[in-house]
Amino acid sequence: MDMLVKLYELKRDPALDDRMTSQGVTIRRVLVPELPALTSWIEPRFGAGWAAEATAAAMRQPTTCFIAIKAGELLGFACHEATAKGFFGPTGVDQAARGKGIGHALLLETLLDMHAQGYPYGVIGGAGPMDFYRKGVGAIPIEGSDPGIYRGMLSLAHPSEISS
Repeated sequence: MDMLVKLYELKRDPALDDRMTSQGVTIRRVLVPELPALTSWIEPRFGAGWAAEATAAAMRQPTTCFIAIKAGELLGFACHEATAKGFFGPTGVDQAARGKGIGHALLLETLLDMHAQGYPYGVIGGAGPMDFYRKGVGAIPIEGSDPGIYRGMLSLAHPSEISS
């Protein structure tokens, strides 16, 4: 199910920013030359579809894909404008880095960027952990939005399933 966020009500969270700084985590836009490293990190953790969406977001100017890094190590990513205008996602944090506020920091940075680009509302497409989005940014479910824009989407065939 998709969720809706009032972007105009969001504010920076200095405590969250301080938490990231104290952990040595930097949240920033991905650079296009980092795209191969980003997609090779995303695909084994979250799949080819998310890697494709991150590619689309990274190719925008300005890029709409943000990354969390610590000492040169990628910990997570978040995108908007990947599959549809006004949509947040995909987003993911490495399992070993979860529970440290990184996902929330990525979410907030990305949604604030959407607002800075003129969107009053944002849609979190196919929201996974709905409580995370509800508590973190006040997102509310959009009734009747499952499967939403992903309805009828092609799936990747496994190479063994392709006949010659």
